[in-house]
This record gives sequence, structure tokens and C-alpha cells, in this order.
Amino acid sequence: MSWGTELWDQFDNLEKHTQWGIDFLERYTKFVKERTEIEHAYAKQLRNLVKKNCPKRPKDEEPRFTSCLSFYTILNELNDYAGQREVVAEEMGRRVYGELMRYTHELKSERKVHLQEGRKAQQYLDHCWKQMDNSKKKFERECRETEKAQLGYEKIDNDPNATKADVEKAKAQLYLRTHMADESKNEYAAQLQNFNGEQQKHFYSAIPIIFKNLQDMDERRTLKLSESYKGFADVERKVIPIISKCLEGMVVAAKSVDERRDSQIVVESFKSGFEPPADFPFEDFSQNIYRAGSEGTISTPKTDSSRADPKHTIGKAKGKLWLFGKKPKGPAVEDFSHLPPEQRRKKLQQRIDELNRELQKEVDQRDALNKMKDVYEKNPQMGDPGSLQPKIAETMSNMDRLRVEIQKNEAWLTEVEGKPGVRGDRRPSADVNHHHHTPHGRESPEGSYNEDAPQENRGPPQPDPHEFDDEFDDDDPLPAVGHCKALYSFDGQNEGTLAMVEGEVMYIIEEDKGDGWTRARKQNGEEGYVPTSYVDITLEKNSKGAVTYI
Repeated sequence: MSWGTELWDQFDNLEKHTQWGIDFLERYTKFVKERTEIEHAYAKQLRNLVKKNCPKRPKDEEPRFTSCLSFYTILNELNDYAGQREVVAEEMGRRVYGELMRYTHELKSERKVHLQEGRKAQQYLDHCWKQMDNSKKKFERECRETEKAQLGYEKIDNDPNATKADVEKAKAQLYLRTHMADESKNEYAAQLQNFNGEQQKHFYSAIPIIFKNLQDMDERRTLKLSESYKGFADVERKVIPIISKCLEGMVVAAKSVDERRDSQIVVESFKSGFEPPADFPFEDFSQNIYRAGSEGTISTPKTDSSRADPKHTIGKAKGKLWLFGKKPKGPAVEDFSHLPPEQRRKKLQQRIDELNRELQKEVDQRDALNKMKDVYEKNPQMGDPGSLQPKIAETMSNMDRLRVEIQKNEAWLTEVEGKPGVRGDRRPSADVNHHHHTPHGRESPEGSYNEDAPQENRGPPQPDPHEFDDEFDDDDPLPAVGHCKALYSFDGQNEGTLAMVEGEVMYIIEEDKGDGWTRARKQNGEEGYVPTSYVDITLEKNSKGAVTYI
């Protein structure tokens, strides 16, 4: 079915239809543009939402709980999801919107050319028709004049009073008109034949070709819309696998929530290590009242000299009551003696672990300097061995200082664990050059160990009411400054190191300070140092503590 044969007389309607087709194409192009803008805005709002809810404060306690860790994992997956929405927007803008804009411009130019050709052909046909019509009118006019001349000649010829000259004049006029009518007839016939030929050519050759071109153009426009619809869907389909992984990650994060683990963390975070207070003794203030009575009167026996001093008892009871009240905070001291026993033990254990890690760094630095010194001694052209001696001396001084600090804190820890009111077993602080042994207790996220063995023969503690406060703050996990992916497996047997498997993703909480080690934290909260060369690190640049998986 061709427009040139079926719609030969519908030039104006075809002009309107092709204009409507271009308008529709422009409307769809505008739709794609607005959809692209929506995707960009949606991705931006999602990223802002993730950034808003990521932990920003360095003393945020929430990440210790599985529910919070899962939520932050969901935020990371949502951030990846936002990235895929950005990919959709970019692909739509490049593959669909940009292509439609270019094609619309070409389509307008092509339509303009075809319509100009159609108008030019129509104008030429109109010109031929006007020439034919003018010759027809002239022929008609000459025929009427010839008829008048013939009537005049016949009238004069039949008039007996007419002279011969009048007859000859009328005859000459008739001959002239007849000759002019014949010429007009011949011209009209020629113009009519020419017009019929041009009309035949116009409707059976020129117009069908022009209309066929318009039909091809419109069909290509329709096909282009079809391809754009498909491309629009292909852009969405391309990101579906990654989006599905993001959603699966959210489901896995939801399943990792452990309500019992969170409850245990609350216990480990806030338990003080005190025993519950003992029963209050009865204090009989009627001992000094003497009443005269008969022999049948039962008198109150005298107080035994071994009875507890009421003032001492009351003071002892008050020493227990302050645990549940509030008192002004005192200044923090180096040995954490202002804290309850259990929290003090945890703080000391954490400090010892930190000092051990610092000592390990100093030991590694010393070994590296000694190796460099040996290289310089064997190859003097590479450097002066004596230039390393100040740095080695400084490292040794730092090691001695750290060892003194470790011994001092271990002494305080031993003192705390020796008190009867403290529950749990301390974690042995291993030497930095040896592997640590498995403790008897169970390690908590705060670095403490709780022993399951029952505590026997423990009396209620008698702390000084002004020694420490029941309101205390716990150390919180360091904020994440990025993330890393393990390139190789690492057993992490040394003290302070963290075992990992190839492909595992972890948080970065401390960058490499030049010693070749990076501090990382797993999803379960376990922290330690990993070799920098074993991981692929991505640092977050725009937000504190916000991690983005790319």
C-alpha cells in the first residue's frame, strides 16, 4: 500500500500527518529527558539519604550492634543502588535522548525537502492549468466575436440597400475573425494537450515519488520510536543483575541481625562487676530503753558486743546505694579508677591492646631500619649507615617507653582482677614478638572476656562512695574512612593482625602510616592490621565515616 497511489489527492493531510509525527517524536524526546532528570534526582536523593544516615560521630555506639551493622550494610547497598540509577540516567541520556534529538533534526530537514518538492510540482501544474484556461477563454471569446461578425455579414448581405463596399468590409471582418478563432482553437488545443500531459506526469509520476518518500520517512520515524522504546527497556534490563545483587545484599544483612548478640553486647557494655547488695540488717534502737516490769515481763536482752555498729552498717549500705543513683562526675584518671571494676578492666585491657599494637609497629620499624642499615653497610654508595642511627635510637626509646606503659597498665589490670567484686577473666597480653594464646573466657566486642565458671565465696564489694561514678562512657569503634577488598588470603597469626580470605570486603578505620600495615574492621566488628599490599583500598573523600562500595 503506497501513499502515492492511494492518497494522491491528500497532500495537505499528509503534510499535517508528518508534522504530527515529528511533534510526537519531540514529545517522546521530552519524556525521555524528564525521565533522565528524575533518575538523576532520585539517585542524588538516595545518596544524600545514605550520607545523612551513615555514622558521622566518632563516639557513636550503634555500630557495635548487629542491627546497626546490618543497617549500615543496607546503606552501602542502597548507595550502590543509587549508582545504578545514575547509570540508567546516563545511558538514557546518551543512547536514547541524544540519538532522538539528532534524528528529530534530520527528520525535520528531510520533511522540509519533500514538501518543497511537492509544492513545486503542484505550482507547476497550477501554472500549466492557468495557461490552458487562458487559451480556452481566448478561444471562447474569439468564437463569440466570429459569430457576431458572421451575423453582421449575413445581415448586410441580405440588405438590398447595402453597398458592395459594405458587403466586402463585413466579409473581410468575418474572415479575420474566423482566422483568429482558428488560431485560438489551435493554441487552446496545444495548451490542453500540454496540461493533460503534465497532469498525467504529476499524479502518476511526481506526486507518487514524493508521497512515497514521505511514507518512507514516516515509517522510519515509527521504527526509530520502536528502537527507542526497546533501548529504553534495555538500559533498565542492563542494571537489573546489579540491582538484584544489591537487594540480595540487603536481605543477607537483614538475616544477619542477631537479637541475642545485641542483648549480650548491652550486658557487656554496661555491667559494672558488682555483686547485688546484701540484705539490710535490723537495727534495734530500743536497747537503751529500760522498763520496769513484773517477773512475767519479757525484757529485751542486752546487745551483744559483737553486734555490728549501726553507723558502720548504715555507711556500708550507703556504699551500695550509690550504684543506682547519680553523683557528680570526677576527673578521669590514668588508671581508670573512677570507673566500676568491670568497665575499668575493659578500659585497661583495651589500652594494653593498643599499646601492644603500637609496640609492634615500633618493632617492625626497628627491624626495617636495621635491614636498611645492613644494606647501607654492604653497599655504601646507596646511603650512609650512620644517618639511620638517630632514627633507630628514637625507635628503641619509643619501644622502652611503650614497654613501661604496658607493664604499668598490666599491674593495674592485675590489681582489678584480684578484687572479689570483679567478674570475668583478663585476656593475657602477649609479647609483640610471639603469638597470643587463646584465653579462657569469651571475648566481647569491647575487648573483654567473660568466664562462664561460677564465682564462689564473694562478699558484697565495699567501694568508697566517692571513688567512681556509675555514669561512664565506653570507647566506641573508630569511624570507617573507606573500604578494602582482599586480593590475597592472610592468616593473621601475629598479635594485632586480622585474618582475611581472598575477596573479603572490610572497613578501613586507619590508613597505612608508612609501615606497610592498614587497620581494618570486618562486618562482625573484629578489628586488626592487614598488609597494605594484600588489599585494594578505596577511601571515602566526601563524608566522614561514610563507606561507599564502588
